[in-house]
Amino acid sequence: MQAVIRRKGGIDENKKPEILAPAGNRKAFLAALAAGADAIYCGLRSFSARMAAKNFTLKQLAGLVELAHSRDTKVYLAFNNLLTTAELTEAARTIDILARTVRPDALIVQDLAMLEIVKQTGFSGQVHLSTLANVSFPDALKRLCSLTGASRVVIPRELSIDEIKAMAAACPQDLGLEVFVHGALCYAVSGRCYWSSYLGGKSGLRGWCVQPCRRRYQQDGKSRRFFACLDLSADVLTKVLLKIPAIRAWKIEGRKKGAHYVYYTTCAYRLLRDQAHDPQAKRQALGLLEMALGRPATHYNLLGHRPRSPLQADTPTGSGLLVAHVRSSGSRAYIEPRLPLLAGDSLRIGYEDDPWHCRIAVPKSVPKAGTFHLALPAGKKPPKAAPVFLVDRSEAGLEEKLRPLEEQLAKMSSVNVPQSAFVLRLPTPGRKHNQPMQMKVLRRAEKRLPRGAVGLWLAADGSTRLPKGNTGRIWWWLPPVIWPDNQENFLAQLEKLLAKGARRFVLNAPWQIVWFRRRRKLAVWAGPFCNVANPLAARVLKLMGFDGVILSPELGRRDFLQMAAKSPLPTGMVIRGNWPLCVSRIAPPDLRPGHPFASPKGEKAWTVRHGDTYWTYPNWPIDLTGHQQTLFDAGIGLFVHIEEPLPRSVAVKKRPGLWNWDNKLV
Repeated sequence: MQAVIRRKGGIDENKKPEILAPAGNRKAFLAALAAGADAIYCGLRSFSARMAAKNFTLKQLAGLVELAHSRDTKVYLAFNNLLTTAELTEAARTIDILARTVRPDALIVQDLAMLEIVKQTGFSGQVHLSTLANVSFPDALKRLCSLTGASRVVIPRELSIDEIKAMAAACPQDLGLEVFVHGALCYAVSGRCYWSSYLGGKSGLRGWCVQPCRRRYQQDGKSRRFFACLDLSADVLTKVLLKIPAIRAWKIEGRKKGAHYVYYTTCAYRLLRDQAHDPQAKRQALGLLEMALGRPATHYNLLGHRPRSPLQADTPTGSGLLVAHVRSSGSRAYIEPRLPLLAGDSLRIGYEDDPWHCRIAVPKSVPKAGTFHLALPAGKKPPKAAPVFLVDRSEAGLEEKLRPLEEQLAKMSSVNVPQSAFVLRLPTPGRKHNQPMQMKVLRRAEKRLPRGAVGLWLAADGSTRLPKGNTGRIWWWLPPVIWPDNQENFLAQLEKLLAKGARRFVLNAPWQIVWFRRRRKLAVWAGPFCNVANPLAARVLKLMGFDGVILSPELGRRDFLQMAAKSPLPTGMVIRGNWPLCVSRIAPPDLRPGHPFASPKGEKAWTVRHGDTYWTYPNWPIDLTGHQQTLFDAGIGLFVHIEEPLPRSVAVKKRPGLWNWDNKLV
């Protein structure tokens, strides 16, 4: 008898989710194939949100895609970089070449401009919205296909299983979800972190994050890694995820990891998917994950009724498996590893911000608890008890599995990657303001509102105290992230505002437009957290129904001026005020909120709770007021001043607040 197939969200309930493996280099790609991954995601050497990975050239990628397709494995290309105006043509020509020669199965994108580029180049693969796009609430999914043409959404890592179910229930038939099941966790919400950019000019939205959250910070005389997260591991909880049919893929994080990690984690999650009810297979999978060379792991927020903080300051959170601590005998440093070391293993001593940090290779095998003297580079003298991590290894068994794949790849036809002369059509620039408009944005309403335009933040949990009267005058700023648990509370607050005559809104995720599209006589702008940096993204916003756009605040001088001149929508920017280093769903348990903490370079910041998220601010604001006339002449008409309540213990430091103004955005 033929089985009855039940459907929900257009997906067969008995259809298994893909195991989606990462690949940051050729060997990791082959390891994913050897492990039986259903799909592999990787990036190019440009336009990728993991630029620190080796990544691939177009020619290298062409051969690997051909090899993967010969084994019925899909390849998804992460093209999830924030794009500036000057980069649009190169990005479009790259997609043009991909569409004609390489033909990956999907593009993973963050920037809205990519939706227009895909359309113009005729790329025929799928479009997946990256977790950096921050699609975090169910209502967004109901209209996402019609708004973007995307067929899959990578949802945030912060969600509980119940919240994932709520997201899945909102999926239309032609949209699926991708869920992270393993790998590194960021302290900040994806797409809501500017820490690396603000302190060092290297943007996480563009793949250059230097991971400042993993450094040591000082508060009240204590030096700790307050923000360094453990890894995520869904492991046995994937059994619950199997029951959610809208989930199309289980995603393993790790494009900066080696072949060993990719092979072990992929094999483990295949076991957990294919033999979910076999206790022996489960034990085998957990053993594989234990040996995958990741950090200590946590279920994090998956069990919403029993969440686990991924922040444990006393737990070593360096990447790799902790295998030893440095010992010393006279002038020589050595270790006695907790497990056998193999010839070719790669060890990392300390953390990247330690002055003695270095990597060394193991020349020959070392037994468990044996003595291995460290041949340290000149000038590197780790202190006694410094942690030592095993970060990669080359096992003979794995090398044997990769060898036939290497041979098959060598026999693949060499693809000649052509040049592209593709001409990208940019939108017609829109109208500009006749005179500059200043907007003061407050966290709480004052008894007497200041003159001019006034903005007021709404809390995602619906807890904002609404002022009496003046509702129609205020620009209501929506939060940069709304979790599924708070969607209904927030909507009740929003409906109350609209009933009172609210007509002006600034949305801080493009998908929030779903609540405004059918309402008339409203002014709706895209806020700075929408991370808009180019005119094609502004064009997509215009088609969605936006009336204006406040640009990403991390742009440099050239980027601001080019965007202002070419945008089809009126433009604004944050000209002065308190901009957060990041927004997070968790609070460091060992950090005093509202009290300053200091980086190793003496930069100070503080963390405070707003609604259901935690915002971390530097103690010096953005201040580009000296360049306002130049910006206005280029076409920017709205200048935003963001004011946050300053804790009593925090003193604002007098220093230039130019951010990336004088630098090329990296």
